[in-house]
This record gives sequence, C-alpha cells and structure tokens, in this order.
Amino acid sequence: MINAFSLILAIVTGISGIFWSIKKLCTLMYDRNQHKKIFRQKSTNTYQQSKNAYSLIISYCSIISEFISSIFPILLLVFIIRSFVFEPFRIPSGSMMPTLLIGDFILVKKFIYGIKNPITQKTLIDIGHPKRGDIIVFKYPKNPELNYIKRVIGEPGDKVIYNIITKQLIIYANHVNNVACIQPLPVVYSNVVPSNFIQVFDNDVDGKVNSSFIQIGPHQKYPHGIRLIQTTESFSGIEHNILTMIPPGDQNLIKMYDQHTKHLISEWLVPAGEYFVMGDNRDNSADSRYWGFVPERNIIGKAIIIWMNIKKQQEGIWPMSVQFDRIGNIQ
Repeated sequence: MINAFSLILAIVTGISGIFWSIKKLCTLMYDRNQHKKIFRQKSTNTYQQSKNAYSLIISYCSIISEFISSIFPILLLVFIIRSFVFEPFRIPSGSMMPTLLIGDFILVKKFIYGIKNPITQKTLIDIGHPKRGDIIVFKYPKNPELNYIKRVIGEPGDKVIYNIITKQLIIYANHVNNVACIQPLPVVYSNVVPSNFIQVFDNDVDGKVNSSFIQIGPHQKYPHGIRLIQTTESFSGIEHNILTMIPPGDQNLIKMYDQHTKHLISEWLVPAGEYFVMGDNRDNSADSRYWGFVPERNIIGKAIIIWMNIKKQQEGIWPMSVQFDRIGNIQ
C-alpha cells in the first residue's frame, strides 16, 4: 500500500534538498576562493577576474535553483510534521455526528500508535495500539486511496454483537483467548433526548433518494425530516454521544420484534491485528458492519482535536461562516 501524496512530497523535498546542498557547496567554495584572492591578488586585472568568476558561479545558480533551494527547509519541516507527528483532515460527511460535524477540521496524532514509514505505512517503531473508544483515521480497506474516520468498538479478539432494532451493543472482550468472555463489558445508554439534528430526504431527477442533515433548535420544527435521537453511550471508561433514528433499548420495539430477535442481531469476532469500527451516527454510517474490519497497518492515527470548522451558508454559495465554538478536544 503506497501513500501517493507522501511519496510525491518526499520526492519534491529530496529534489529541493539537492539544490539546497549544491547552493551551500557553491557558496562555501566561492567564499574560500575569495579569501585567498583577497590576499594574493592586488591588481585591478585580478579583481576583474575574481568578479568574472563570481558571475560564472551565479550563472550556474539560476533563479529557479535559488527558489527551489530556498523552500527546502520549509518542505522538510512539513514532511517531518505531516509524516510523523500531526496531519490535518477535513470531515466531509455526517457519519460521526454528533461528535464530528461536516466542515470540522481536525488534527490526527500520527505517532500515538507507532512510527510508520510514511510511504509504505509499515510500522518502524511500535508504541501502542488503538483502544475501544478511540476515534481513528484509516485507509479504507476496500480502496486505500480514501481516508475514513470512525470509532473503535472492538479490539483484536473481541466479540461484538449489535442489535439493529434496539441499537444496542454487546462486547465480549478478548473472546478468542476465552478471557473475561463469560460476562460482556458494561455498555450503558443514558441521557436519551431529541437531538438538534434533522435528517432530510429528497429525490433527484433519476429518482434516487438522497439524505442530508440540518441543525436546528430543540423546539423548532422541520416538516420534511426526521429528528434524530441523541444518547450517551459508555463503555471501557469512555463516554460519547451517538445518534439513532429511534431510542436505544426501546421496550415497545423489543416486545414487537421479540419473536424475530435472532434475525435482527449481528455478531462479529474480530481477527488478530484488525479492529471493528462504527460511526457515531449509527443509522447513517458505512462501517465495519457492512464492509468488514480495519487492519492495523491501515491506521493513520488518532483524532485528538478540532481546530476549525467552516460551514457553508448555502450549498455551493459563498461566503462561509467559521464556527469557533467547535474548536476543542475530541471525546
């Protein structure tokens, strides 16, 4: 798996580094020659020759090479920070609402799980591993050119069970090694309230149904949409909010579908070296429930902070608004 952008950045940085080295070498050689000639050459003719020599050196160091060499320190700094420390990403979809909104700009901590080769993604120094509840950015297993962001639900060896009607998780930790698999991890759902997010549906000219999200006040009404339910989900010492179309654990639904429970529950056993991930917008997220597990080698890093949010006032129309209240740590 080759990271094309990192490869291009590495090549450009290397080329600019060569020009920078040549420039430094030429400058050093010229300075040495000048010091020698100051003491040895006194006549006007020799001074003119020295001046001509300087002009010859300048001809080799053209304007283009001067520019390329001058940007090398900047490119090197960008390459090091982006490859090994932090990398910025923009959230393009609503699959992680309400934790992350469309237009959020986030920073991803890349070295938290290890130091990787920025081009091949091979781990060079192993530091740690993702934990349940971590929000990770990774290369989409079906198409590594795409970057996805989801929350880790199951670690290697875990057994994950999800009820598509009650919207509830059951997690058996380390099920493969038969350790602590008799009792599942406590997964608690609380603070069930109507959210500020409305899911709106419409049809395009081809008859395809599309959906989008708008944010309104708790007492406002929107005639052509569904107000999503917000719930606090807690497990492994981590609390975060999720969105669903119906309240998790709705007793009426449990009774209604009790006869068909076995057909409404899906379960997965997470293989070694892979992770089970889900979006916080549970009914609007393409994640491990649909396309499988995330290999650890695909993981780029952990999302840690929102540093900016730019929201379009209307689709495709300027100006945009900056939402400073979105800035802060990611839970």
